[in-house]
Amino acid sequence: MSQELAGYLTSLSREIKRQIGVFISRGGTVEDVFVGSERGVVLPDIAGYRLGRFGLRGIRLVHTHLRDEPLNQDDLTDLALLRLDLMAAIGVQTDGTPGMIYLAHVLPPNPSNEMYHVWAPTQFHALDLHLSTFLRSLDEKFSRSDQALHVNQESDRAILVSASTRHRVIQDESLTELRELAYSADLVVLDTVIQRPQTLHPKYLMGQGKLKDLVIHALHQGADFLVFDQNLSPGQTKAISEMTEMKVIDRTQLILDIFSRRAHSKEGKLQVELAQLRYVLPRLSDRSTALSRLTGGIGGRGPGETKLELDRRRIRDRIANLERQQKALVKQRHQQRSLRTRHNCPVLALVGYTNAGKSTLLNTLTRNNVETSNQVFTTLDSASRRLRLPSAETVVVSDTVGFIQQLPKGLMAAFQTTLDELQDADLLLHVCDLNSPTLDDQIRVVLSILEELSLTHIPRLLVLNKADLVDQEQKDAVAYRLTGTAISAKDATSLSPLFEAIDQHLHAAPDQSSALQHV
Repeated sequence: MSQELAGYLTSLSREIKRQIGVFISRGGTVEDVFVGSERGVVLPDIAGYRLGRFGLRGIRLVHTHLRDEPLNQDDLTDLALLRLDLMAAIGVQTDGTPGMIYLAHVLPPNPSNEMYHVWAPTQFHALDLHLSTFLRSLDEKFSRSDQALHVNQESDRAILVSASTRHRVIQDESLTELRELAYSADLVVLDTVIQRPQTLHPKYLMGQGKLKDLVIHALHQGADFLVFDQNLSPGQTKAISEMTEMKVIDRTQLILDIFSRRAHSKEGKLQVELAQLRYVLPRLSDRSTALSRLTGGIGGRGPGETKLELDRRRIRDRIANLERQQKALVKQRHQQRSLRTRHNCPVLALVGYTNAGKSTLLNTLTRNNVETSNQVFTTLDSASRRLRLPSAETVVVSDTVGFIQQLPKGLMAAFQTTLDELQDADLLLHVCDLNSPTLDDQIRVVLSILEELSLTHIPRLLVLNKADLVDQEQKDAVAYRLTGTAISAKDATSLSPLFEAIDQHLHAAPDQSSALQHV
């Protein structure tokens, strides 16, 4: 900044007794001028100044301080939050001339985890700064840091966030599960942030100051996503997104993303799209962009119809179309189930927590090749296979989507055609991960969902999978406590007790079958 411009700002600031600020580009052009109060300035919207290649915005903020005081915490927060090239405050002397100049700049990620560097105060007229050389050097430091962050990392990077008033143990378990979901979505988790406020902020979930600190921390770590463990309201999503240019998603949106990757059948894709559109519709705002996949190119707007109204109308039309297709699938499923009933073929339905090993068990039982992996929600498309039991009886074994804590109700509704398969099951094989540290909680979640689906009347056999990962003493103790059958789905030789238990359930008298349901 030239001495003439600085002198003009300080003189005018003293005259009107208000702080004055300017945004200056790297080319030296004054991009914006704004006037505040005696104590501070309110920055204008900087959405038009995009973050540069190396994480800085390409503009510097210079403003006046009427009492010739140093940069305050609000100044430093704005510097780090907005990723400005430089923050400068010029002190106003009693005669209106420039006094001291106070400077600070953002730091790239460093071992000390310092967000910014505050320079020693200098008399404005004594400042000797070759700004272009300094900024070029700063860009090089950010470039080296960015390269180090991206070494062998092609995936997006995320900070996981949990702000909850629930018990700490429950919060930690949910956050651990969120980490597994992030892994399934190919996100690299850089850090987790836990907040335990007495009450949740209605607009930001956590306090505005805490949220600013979180955003600054995430930017400093080079994160691309903020992933909240809690389901955000449309208003919260909008408010948080307006504070940062990072992508902000919640637990439901993360699960929807995983579902969209894993759905392969026509039915699975239909159900995922339906759930996604039901999620998006209430979150459309005046600042949202059109969903090109739904609104691109065909037709056009009616007289006086705004872009937002067009988006909403298109989405509602698409939802109605998908719901009609879903009803047709329900009818088709019903006909298939009626055919199985006429052939008097018992149906065994695999249910349980996600990643408990249901698909692996289906493959081993039926010598099939349904996709499996050590990730949550590998199976979205239901699969049914015939199985001949050692007793020579033929049954149908159906795999289903796994359950999880806080399973969004919108997903439950969208996957109704898949879950309807459970209604006609003669026996539910409740597959659990015997090696899971949260085994009892996972069983509780599954039972709760089965109750929501009105399936508690169907006999249920508890199958304790992954017995090969625990010692014999633990396996026997848990199987006895839960009245379950311990197996390893990968080892066909371990399934004999399971076949015996299935035969016992299928041929038990109604009152006996009821007694065999495990709690």
